[in-house]
Amino acid sequence: MAKGLFITGTDTGVGKTWVGAGLIALFKERGFDMGVMKPVESGCRRENGCLIPEDATLLKEMASSEDELEIINPYALEHALAPALAAEREGVEIRLEVIKRAYDLLTSRHDGVIVEGAGGLLAPLAGDYFMADLAKEWGLPLLIVTGAKLGIINHTLLTLYCAQQREIPVIGIVMNHTTDLKGLAESLNPAALKRWAKAPFLGTIPFLPSFTKEAVKTAVEMNMNFETIESLFRRSRE
Repeated sequence: MAKGLFITGTDTGVGKTWVGAGLIALFKERGFDMGVMKPVESGCRRENGCLIPEDATLLKEMASSEDELEIINPYALEHALAPALAAEREGVEIRLEVIKRAYDLLTSRHDGVIVEGAGGLLAPLAGDYFMADLAKEWGLPLLIVTGAKLGIINHTLLTLYCAQQREIPVIGIVMNHTTDLKGLAESLNPAALKRWAKAPFLGTIPFLPSFTKEAVKTAVEMNMNFETIESLFRRSRE
């Protein structure tokens, strides 16, 4: 039984980090010692000559983690591009063994590790190695985060197909509202995903106009089937 979870998205900007942050806070509240990891983060802002990986920093804060940021996030890249493209543009060599060493260290320190990917499963990480390959190699089941907008049925089914082809297990799907738009597609998508997606639908996270630790934790706790994920880790510790 895997002692970790890989959060992927059907696209970039669907709210993977917020969902991951809420999960981390719930795990901590329920007595789990969970590590967090964002192996590669692109689109980092530069401050005083240093790149700030905001997603990785947020996950670290939500977990109250004492792990070094460079272990949580081995590669921070400035350009908002797929990791392989950003690295090439910036002259950075993404070494998979460096990422693996960081992951192994985190798994040795914690009950489990929640890993947030960059973009979707087929976002290239290095060369012809994709985010899906990372989840597969580490034996981590997927939590798929999809946006609440037109087009997500296709995006979600494609993501599931990719996972199936690579034999990566999927814990479930969570739909996240990144805006307060409430059109016909947004109202019908949950039922549509339950109908066509061959994976558990774990809930719909409402739009949160601003981030606070308590608001995100409560949104995940009240609107997502956290027990499905929690049971995975409880079984992994038996």
